[in-house]
Amino acid sequence: MKKTPLPELVERIGQSAVAKGLGVSAPAISKALKASREILVIEHEDGKLTAEEIRPFPCQLPPQKSAA
Repeated sequence: MKKTPLPELVERIGQSAVAKGLGVSAPAISKALKASREILVIEHEDGKLTAEEIRPFPCQLPPQKSAA
């Protein structure tokens, strides 16, 4: 089992391969990269990929202003 930062894995095997391995769309990977989310991808010995996001706790985002 090896943990790799998402940007590093995308650089190594490609965005489409990471997306397929995680069961998400390629645009979802792109969006996570653009948002600089701290995501570690776990490469299991059987080849399966899973991921976990590192976020502060408690994670309170400022309220969004409506575009009214």
